[in-house]
Order: sequence, then C-alpha cells, then structure tokens
Amino acid sequence: MNKQVMDLLDAYREDYVATLSRWVRTPSIKGTPEDGAPFGRDVRRMLDLAMQDAQDMGFRTRIFDGYAGDATLGPEDQEMIAVLGHLDVVPVGDGWTREPFGAAVEDGKMYGRGTIDDKGPALAAMFAMKAIREAGIPLHRSIRLILGCDEESDWQDMDYYCKHAEMPALGFSPDASFPLINTEKGMLHMFVHAPLSTEGVQVLEWVTGERMNVIPGEARAILAGDASLVNQVRAYAQATGLPYRAEMTDRGVCVTAEGIPGHAAYPEGRRNAIGMMLCLLRELGVQGPLRTLADVYGMETDGTSLGIACADEVSGALTCNMGILHIRDGNVYASFDCRVPISADLAALRKTALDKLSAFTIDECGTKEPHHVPAESELVSSLLGAYHDVTGLPAVAESTGGGTYAKVLRQGVAFGAAFPDDEDLCHQANEFVWIDKMILAAKVYAEALLRLCAQE
Repeated sequence: MNKQVMDLLDAYREDYVATLSRWVRTPSIKGTPEDGAPFGRDVRRMLDLAMQDAQDMGFRTRIFDGYAGDATLGPEDQEMIAVLGHLDVVPVGDGWTREPFGAAVEDGKMYGRGTIDDKGPALAAMFAMKAIREAGIPLHRSIRLILGCDEESDWQDMDYYCKHAEMPALGFSPDASFPLINTEKGMLHMFVHAPLSTEGVQVLEWVTGERMNVIPGEARAILAGDASLVNQVRAYAQATGLPYRAEMTDRGVCVTAEGIPGHAAYPEGRRNAIGMMLCLLRELGVQGPLRTLADVYGMETDGTSLGIACADEVSGALTCNMGILHIRDGNVYASFDCRVPISADLAALRKTALDKLSAFTIDECGTKEPHHVPAESELVSSLLGAYHDVTGLPAVAESTGGGTYAKVLRQGVAFGAAFPDDEDLCHQANEFVWIDKMILAAKVYAEALLRLCAQE
C-alpha cells in the first residue's frame, strides 16, 4: 500500500464529511423534466454540485446535458478504468426519526437519504482519486469517475452517456457491498392494471409505493364498511400476529398495514405492507384483480404462486417484490420487480408470469439480462487483493439480486461500500453511513485503483 495516499485520506476526513453533508442536503429525487434537467431541477443541482467539487479537486470534468457527468484523472490517450456511481436517490418514505436531508452527524454516523446509496460511496471514490492525484503517482491507465442521475429509475442516464461518450470496458460500481460482487441476477419488471370488481368488499382509496425496487413499509386503504368490518380487521390481526390497525372515519374504514421496508432485491427479514394488505383483503372477501394479486403474490418473496420460483448455486433464488399498488379511476395498478438467477430462462419466466396475470392489461414488461465477470480476471483479483490488504478481511467474490451500473461495462463488478457486518439500510428510513468506514472504503478504492492504473 502507498502510505502517502493512505495518510492523505486520513487527513481528508473532515473535508469528506463537509462535502458529503452538502451532497446529502441536496434532495436529488427524480422530478419533473425541464430543459437541461431531464430528471428534475434537484437532480440537476446535485450533478452540478458534484461536478464542481470534482473540478475543484483538479479533475477534467464534463456534463452530458443533465443526464450524467464524469471526472477524469490521468493521461487522455490511455485505456481507462471506470468508477460508476449515482447521484439520484429514492423517495424518503415512512418511518424517519431524523431529517432525511439533514445530514445529521451523531456518534460517528451521518444520517440522510443517499448517505450509503450512493452519494457516500461515490464521494469516497472521488476522494480516493484526489489522494492519488495529490500524491503525484504516475498512471498508465486513466481513472474516470462517471456519475449518473437515473439509477433508481430507468437508467436513461447511462443510455444517454453511452451514446455521447466512450464507455470504458473495465471498472467497478461503489454501489453495493464488499468484498466484491461479480454476479448480478437478471431482472423481470412488470406494470399491470385491471378494473376493480364491484363484488365483495370495496376498496375506496389505496395508494402505496412510488418505486418498484422498494419494499413498502406501510400501506393504508379506505374500505367501505362499518364497525363490524373494523372488528374483522382486528380479529385478523390478532389471529396472524401481524400489525394491522382499523378505525372508522367519515370516508369509511381506514385500515393500515405496517411492514418492514427495504430494498426489493433483499427481502430477507423484511415485510411487504402491500402484500399484507392484499392478504387481509382476501380474508375480508375482496374479489376481482385484488383477489388475484393476493393469490399470485400475497406475502411471498420467491414467486411461487406466480409460477416463476427458481434458484441456482451461483446466484441463489429468485425474488419478487410488489413496490407499487395504486387505485385510481376505477382501476388497480401494480408493479412486479423480480430478480432472476443467472441460469434461468428469462423469456420463459416472463411468459409464465404473464399467463398468471392474464386478467390484467400489461402496461410494461421488460427484462434485463444477468451479468457475470469471471473470478480469475485481472479486475476481480486486483480488487479483492486491495480489499484484503487494506482491511485484513477475507476476500471472495459474491452474487447479488441488486442491479448496479456494473452491468453497463463489458467487465464490471460491484465493489463496496457497505462492509460485511453493516446493516442493510438502502431504501430504508434513517439511512446512514459510518464516517470512519467511508474513509476505509476510500482507502480500499485508492489501493484498487493503484493496482489497476499506477505505473510499475
């Protein structure tokens, strides 16, 4: 390891905290498109802020019409290593006990939406580049930090970037966990709708979820009914041991289901509030599409009743999440986010799922192929070696259901910044990062980039 680089990163700690605070205080949730701001004004403000910080650190910077930006260190005419992060964040959601965009620092932690997904890690990579530059280390490969603005939605940023800039072949995304992820599952995404039934219990109002890749932590619906329906809900809650609440209002019976929020790719230990509500409605006698959704999804996370459950040794089991359910204009609208093992036949799973949902109109149904980089490659071995040498921790390649920008690269992997013992807080309330761990991550990134890019 280069001691000068490591010492510089220790010295940057307060600067890192101050910079991350400014980034977190910029609420870069996707909004209404404007000229030069395809993902909304706040996302564009965040991109401009990050690019100005990169320029102040001495990097060559470019902004691509508000879709993405990049910052480059090293010779212009050499092969490049990419570091792909993102500046957009998911909506705040429920359950926060701190200001979501306050960047409060308490007991060595910074709280705020985006601290771990993905502003904190992206900034750690930028500071790693700064330390390499200030140490004056000559490079035989350039380092290009690419910061996108639509990772949490449709990846229009990467589509635009790839059309207007040359994407490096090799690199990593600091948007997952250590030691390293070289295998990412495929994806099956579906948006469907169907008219509500006039039979059975009637749901008057229900809007839950904004993103398909978030496990919703609360669902609230208004049902037509009286005090007897309130008692039925309470009896079901007692029978199942699940946290439901019901009360009479002037609009009807207000029912609330309390789930456990999280990221769609990691349902273990979580509880989908939409699924909870669907199961309750089935118990109450709902008919039509809501009954169908309760039957084919319910509270499952593996796609069994949808007919698509499968698994393999390399990437594990399929996961399925319903992140959105809205009732409006007499219709129910729902989303499915399925993360699919790399050996599965995506086309066959798609057909099976659509057959089960034949009563619905399919508004959108898309797939993304899985991604795998061999463990014996230069990229994987260099990054794992850097991680082990800096941390002293075991270093093995793993698989994930999460999707990162690593898929954009011919050889790309997800590399940090969460450590193995860290609580998974992506897309959850009270998201935070340990500041010392972000400095440690920056050291890992610096060592990895030196292995890949420094002259002998």
